[in-house]
Amino acid sequence: MTGRRIAVAAGALALLVGLTACAGNGPGAASSSGNPAQTVRVYLGDDTNIQELWQSTLIPGFEKANPGVTVDLQFDLHATNKTQTIAKLAAAAQQQKDPGIDLVEGITDDAVKAGLLADVGASVPAAAGIDPKVLAAAGLGAIPYRASSVLLAYDTATVPTPPKTLDELLQWIKDHPGRFAYNPPKSGGSGTAFVATVLDKFVPADVRAQMTTGYHKELESNWAQGWATLAGLNPYVFQKGVYPNGNNGTIDLLASGQVSMIPVWSDQFVSGQEKGTIPKTVAAAQIENPSFTGGATSVGVVKSSDRQQLAIKLVNFVLEPAQQQAIAAKIAGYPVIPLDKLPADIQAKFGAARPGELRPTYFTDHGKDLNNLWDQLVPGH
Repeated sequence: MTGRRIAVAAGALALLVGLTACAGNGPGAASSSGNPAQTVRVYLGDDTNIQELWQSTLIPGFEKANPGVTVDLQFDLHATNKTQTIAKLAAAAQQQKDPGIDLVEGITDDAVKAGLLADVGASVPAAAGIDPKVLAAAGLGAIPYRASSVLLAYDTATVPTPPKTLDELLQWIKDHPGRFAYNPPKSGGSGTAFVATVLDKFVPADVRAQMTTGYHKELESNWAQGWATLAGLNPYVFQKGVYPNGNNGTIDLLASGQVSMIPVWSDQFVSGQEKGTIPKTVAAAQIENPSFTGGATSVGVVKSSDRQQLAIKLVNFVLEPAQQQAIAAKIAGYPVIPLDKLPADIQAKFGAARPGELRPTYFTDHGKDLNNLWDQLVPGH
């Protein structure tokens, strides 16, 4: 991430902090229990399944392992109050006051951009096992603790031997007209990953490295050949250029047998098979040269917190093998530590996905340009 900072006027800060304080169930409204000095306050801006993961597994486990320490969870569904929370943390930093939050998840990218996180990597031994590229993409102060990537899902009844590389996949699409589908990038990350991976086929590695950690619009000229390749696929994808809406739209086409192959998020694939919405005849694996992109979700210790040591202890805890195993089991999230540190069943479950080779997505602003350029250059209508 770049070192861009969020500049907030003093008057706006006061207003936003006031809104946060009056937010009811919003972040910062929860009160600490037990000894404040032994309470770590966690802001979680995510979905309800992640809330359940923390409330039913991670927090009880941490409190049991650390008698006398409690966790105060401040849940903010889908980070609805993200702007107010970032403003609150910025105000606390400027005024050298207690931020009311010690660890963030769900708004970590924004906190990185605003320079609000402490660089605690040296105090988190397990972080040494995380892919350096994933750590670098997360930004200063952000520690990935779970991840997912896009995989190639295919119906084994009609595709006994799936493509193993991007070149093989592109050739398969042309050899089997109408049997492959992906969604527009704006409508879901599985489509984004397919598009980005085709673009990446023609982008030099050193250029792409710059485009994953910062915004360099002039480097997007390297996408030209990729856009031509994607536009050239229009006659061969589902119904000669019909793109389903969202990640679930492509899954529905595969599950109903209308297509034989799609890109799919790893967690959606695992949970879909467990729920029966994706048939057992469907398998999924990672391709290579290049692989599909993925992403990690990070936690971050707030720089202005006076309880950083407690927060760091919690970060180390969620990266332990037992908790990484729980994340894999409960939400089908990739472990971010090496698979060989986990039980055989987890290794088998995620081995074909190769989570240790997670390839970061483009920097946010490049991602926005990618979405808009796809709309302009690719669809055949």
